[in-house]
Amino acid sequence: MQLIRCTAKLIKELGLKKSALVDEPPKFSFLGQWHANLIYIYRRKCVLFANDKTLINFIVPDVSRAEIKNLGNMFESMFRCILADEGYSQEQIKEILTEYSEIGIGKSNNRSVLGSLNDLAFHYEHSILENGGPHSAAIPSIISRLNRMPMHASKKGIFPIKELQKLYPPAS
Repeated sequence: MQLIRCTAKLIKELGLKKSALVDEPPKFSFLGQWHANLIYIYRRKCVLFANDKTLINFIVPDVSRAEIKNLGNMFESMFRCILADEGYSQEQIKEILTEYSEIGIGKSNNRSVLGSLNDLAFHYEHSILENGGPHSAAIPSIISRLNRMPMHASKKGIFPIKELQKLYPPAS
């Protein structure tokens, strides 16, 4: 099982009690666990995801409470699209997503990743508002651009897309 570690705001939106959260460490995998946060853009709920190891990130804009309650499927569906947009073959996408065949929800536990999520939230909000709002056709290009922006997690500048490509070189 892999974990999506959620902020308190997202856990509240999910309607989960403390007893429902997974506290055990996830099994080893190449990408490992993710962090997720609930943000609002134009008063619309959006879920922002960032991987702990690579800081590869994406946003799912304008989601309903029902969609949020199905966080695992939302994550897998959007991550599949991100990988396809980045040039990964269907076989590679299937291999990467096998790590996430079972997903648990846990409480956020990495302040460095949370800091990166806050930084990303600012950039996503600004970029999305600048491009017409949460229903903009520019969302995929915004995600791609922000994954090519240097991040300063753990006091080192990394580029999320390059970190992902180190673990999984794309087919094309």
